[in-house]
This record gives sequence, C-alpha cells and structure tokens, in this order.
Amino acid sequence: MSRIEQCFGARRAEGRKALIPYITGGDPAPDATVAMMHNLVDAGADLIEVGMPFSDPMADGPVIQAACERALVHGTSVRDVLAMVSEFRQQDTTTPVVLMGYLNPIEQIGYETFSREAAAAGVDGVLCVDLPPEESHDLVTALLAENLAPIWLIAPTTRRERIEAICRVARGYVYYVSLKGVTGADSLDVDDVARHVEQIRAVTELPVGVGFGIRDAETAARVGAVADATVVGSAIVKLIAAHADDPAAARSAVGELVSGMRRALDERAVGIA
Repeated sequence: MSRIEQCFGARRAEGRKALIPYITGGDPAPDATVAMMHNLVDAGADLIEVGMPFSDPMADGPVIQAACERALVHGTSVRDVLAMVSEFRQQDTTTPVVLMGYLNPIEQIGYETFSREAAAAGVDGVLCVDLPPEESHDLVTALLAENLAPIWLIAPTTRRERIEAICRVARGYVYYVSLKGVTGADSLDVDDVARHVEQIRAVTELPVGVGFGIRDAETAARVGAVADATVVGSAIVKLIAAHADDPAAARSAVGELVSGMRRALDERAVGIA
C-alpha cells in the first residue's frame, strides 16, 4: 500500500479529513523548503504538495507565479526539488509528497528518468497541470512503473464522461478545483463544491481533495465537511512571501495558519464546530 493510500485510509478510519498544504520548492530560497516541509507536518499536514518552479505557470494566479519567480531567481530546478524531497525523507518516511508542476521540465528530463529519480527521492505522486489525460499515456506508464501516483485536476466545467476518463488513469486521489480561474481565486460556494464532489464520487472510489479559494480555518473546515481532503496553497504562499527575509517568521506564520486549519477540520469532524 502506498503512502498516499495509507494516509487517506488512516484519516478515514479516524473519521477525520486530510489537510494538504502546497508550497513552491525553492521559495523564497532553496535552503528554506525542507524546514518548511517539516514545519507543515508539525502543524498538522497529512500530505504535502511541492511545486516545481516553472517560468510560465499558466494555471496559477499572481501569488504562486511570484513564488515561482522567487525560486527561479536562485536557479531552482526540478532536480533541486527532488533533492529537497530526498533531504526531507531523511527524517520523515511517512508523510506523502506529491510534486505539482508543468510538463515542459519533465519532458526535458525524460519521462522514465524523471519518474525513476522522483521515486528514488521519495516522491509519492505527480500532478502535471497542463497534461490532458488523452495525451498522458507515456508519462502515466513511466510513473506507474515506479509506483508513483498520477494525480489529476477536475474542474467545475468538466463533463461526466471526461471525469470518468480522468478517474480511469488517476491514482492516489483526485483534485477538484473548486473555482473557475487560477489559483488564489475567491468566492467559494461550498454547496456547489458538494454537488460536484458527489458527481466525482459517483464514478470513482478515489479520495477527493478540494482546493482553490481556501483562505482560512473556516473555509478549510467547510470544505472538509464535503470532501476527503482540503488543499491550501495561495494562503500559505502569501505568508511565505510576507516573511521572505525571515525564514523563522515564515515558519511561525505558516504553522499558525495550518494548525488552525487542522483544529477546525477536526472539530467539524466531531461535530464541535
């Protein structure tokens, strides 16, 4: 059983929901990422998504675009991010890590080489934002050969037949994008999220994580009430940017946000909130 499956299985057995924070690898500097990953786990993260910096992150809003720019100023590459995961694994062998990014840097390395090196580093899954499932055979084959889970995005506008196609090639979990637009968008409608999550659950037994528009503990708990996992990215990356010159202050601010989300999710799960 993979670390991702173990994670979701454990949360399900406990009657709790998973919390999945996102950070960009190498933001604001390469030496800050591993410490932040451990900080996220200490604050209550169940799984960590780490962004692979890319020069044209078209699915991301200005907050994560800026994070990519900060990382790229230091020349952070995909292999640098793999080295960060490998360092993280020296102390943490249980928390799942999913890489999130774009196809071009993976193609530059080569699907089989990337998959082999990612598995060796301790990666558990890969979410390639701009790769449609219809064109994913070669990458998916390479990932599965190394027991890496292909993670996919599902949008509010995705038709049922396409949801079915995505879920046939997905492993680990699927990521429902709760809002139209880019990361960091606003105006979350949880009732609408609940309807779409049920549509996804009708065609797959994979856990459903929901992200985009989750800003604070309250929205995290509301989303957690209807999904298997809450994914939060831009709210964390904003705090990292605000304390870019003080890594300890960044960890403190991020830890406070994530631990608040963890408490809110757990309280909602037992009916306190």
